[in-house]
Amino acid sequence: MDQMDTIIGKADALIEALPYIARFKNEMIVVKLGGSVMESEANLRSTLTDIAFMRTVGMYPIVVHGGGKAISRALKESGIETTFVQGLRVTDAESMHIVEDVIKNQVNAQIVSILNGIGVTASPLHGDRIFFALKKTGRDPATGDDLDWGYVGVPMAVDTGPVRELVHEDKIPVVCPLGRGADGLVYNINADTAAAALAKALKARKLAFISDVPGLLRDPNDPTSLINTLHADDAPQLMKEGIVGGGMLPKIHSCLDALDAGVKKVHLVDGRMSHSLLLEIFTNTGVGTEIVQ
Repeated sequence: MDQMDTIIGKADALIEALPYIARFKNEMIVVKLGGSVMESEANLRSTLTDIAFMRTVGMYPIVVHGGGKAISRALKESGIETTFVQGLRVTDAESMHIVEDVIKNQVNAQIVSILNGIGVTASPLHGDRIFFALKKTGRDPATGDDLDWGYVGVPMAVDTGPVRELVHEDKIPVVCPLGRGADGLVYNINADTAAAALAKALKARKLAFISDVPGLLRDPNDPTSLINTLHADDAPQLMKEGIVGGGMLPKIHSCLDALDAGVKKVHLVDGRMSHSLLLEIFTNTGVGTEIVQ
């Protein structure tokens, strides 16, 4: 009887997913991969299997990935010290060559290989083909001095043509966060920012951030304090109270920008949980934080 209950439970799960599959068929979903999820092949494979499922049932997932830890390792092996300013890696010319090599030929290639091995067709799409970048500038709030991140850029425009072409060819685009400036040089772009810019340009139905946190927590030390649904109008108060802060602050700003540009819903999902992306998108309760207008 227990075995029969398990079998029936599987059928119930499929039935629960059915309206979501129908609703999101032929819709573009941008999925950003980051955090320690990228360091665990088991977690990465679980998330990529979810993405393959999405494509198989008629959705159009587009993957944008980071690669910070792999880049840090490569820089360390080359004897280059990593410095961060306001959470962004300072990238000089020598570092940029390593960043570009690692993110294109290691991280991007690994994701494409795993997806192709699962049974879908994925294709690399290097970000310097689609993101037009402006060198990032800023000031130190304490001293007023200009800040210089080197070859770090912000996406000012997105050419969605290559993405749409791959989607039309029934391929999953796997995008790395690089951009090309007006000077012809390649710039490193924050992956969260790149994913949000791409989702905005595509008017994607959804944008999902996969990381190593359960979602937005009222108390960072209490996983049970998960905020299941956040309305955009409530975000400023959470920022004021400090509930949204640190590394979550730029992510939430990216989410709000995407919603303002027409993305219907943004999700924050813990990639350490097996098949968390499917559970978030295809079940009634979800497992992370959804952000809506």
